[in-house]
Amino acid sequence: MNIRRVRFDHPDAVKLNDEVQAEYHLRYGDGGDATSLDATDFDPPRGAYLIAYDELDRPVATGGWRSQDDNGEGNADGDAELKRMFVVAQMRGRGLARRILAALEEDARAAGRLRMVLETGTKQPEAIALYTSCGYEPCDKFGYYRHYEDSRCYAKAL
Repeated sequence: MNIRRVRFDHPDAVKLNDEVQAEYHLRYGDGGDATSLDATDFDPPRGAYLIAYDELDRPVATGGWRSQDDNGEGNADGDAELKRMFVVAQMRGRGLARRILAALEEDARAAGRLRMVLETGTKQPEAIALYTSCGYEPCDKFGYYRHYEDSRCYAKAL
């Protein structure tokens, strides 16, 4: 696997984002994640967006982090919010999400962020299993979905 930093508006990032949004819609029936994102959210030094490419240079996994600080939506100063973690169906079970997650944690730590936070939902049990197995613990809800019953938020000190 070759993991590369790209912009969130890179064509491969757009393609994978469309795929993850379609999967969210299948699971939740709501059109996908409505959280507002902008390509500049992931620009260094306040964020990063990564894509893993296979041996044929096909984009197969993605994830990013963006800086969040105390904002009235439950975030705290020094947060790095994990967004758009996704592995294409045919490549799941190979540790790609763990590799992307570790690279994002390292990058956020190097940027001076204090904790990584994420929001997921009850209809993504494999995501919850990944994060808890990587040391994430439930935290106070934050962000767009903080008032939704199916929302689950996790954090890990960096």
